[in-house]
Amino acid sequence: MKMKHLYIKGKNEEAPVLLMLHGTGGTERDLLGLAELISPGSSVLSVRGNVLENGMPRFFRRLAEGVFDIEDLVYRTGELHEFLAEAATEYGFDRSNIVAAGYSNGANIAGSLLFHYKDSLKGAILLHPMVPLRGIKLPDLSGVPVFIAAGENDPLCPPTETKELDALLREAGAVVEVRWDRFGHQLTSAEAHAAAAWFKQTFAIE
Repeated sequence: MKMKHLYIKGKNEEAPVLLMLHGTGGTERDLLGLAELISPGSSVLSVRGNVLENGMPRFFRRLAEGVFDIEDLVYRTGELHEFLAEAATEYGFDRSNIVAAGYSNGANIAGSLLFHYKDSLKGAILLHPMVPLRGIKLPDLSGVPVFIAAGENDPLCPPTETKELDALLREAGAVVEVRWDRFGHQLTSAEAHAAAAWFKQTFAIE
């Protein structure tokens, strides 16, 4: 398989598999604690981005801060989509039962999966995401639950970006919940706990 990753088999095979996607400079180990908080019984597939920016792993290239290399984004999204099918076969889990949880760059690649591929994800937790790309018709996302955590004073991802992403997902049929905080771009404990509560309620996980 073409992506560095960790797979941890969970005790609850009915629970969604958590696809964990790190932020810039992270690794496949960064969000394991968050996965445990969100759904302790879930299997976890935590992936490392294939792109390096000054030695820091990312999921796709960018041309500048907040300016994505769209061609690379589309290619890397396809690469991750293919990897998920391979991983489901390799580890024996249900490909249709994956919920992504991504932070920053990881949230953007998760959003891009939703933008490009119908039924790519059962749901998504997007922590400080941006609009992955504009000007494309989104697939039918009817009923797909999405949790977005955003910062009212996030210097990398202004509120207008979050509101646009929210609107685009809703127009495609997704069921979106947005949580606003005032702590900039960093991932906070409050956001993590809110995401966990949302997940348990949405997927009826004990």
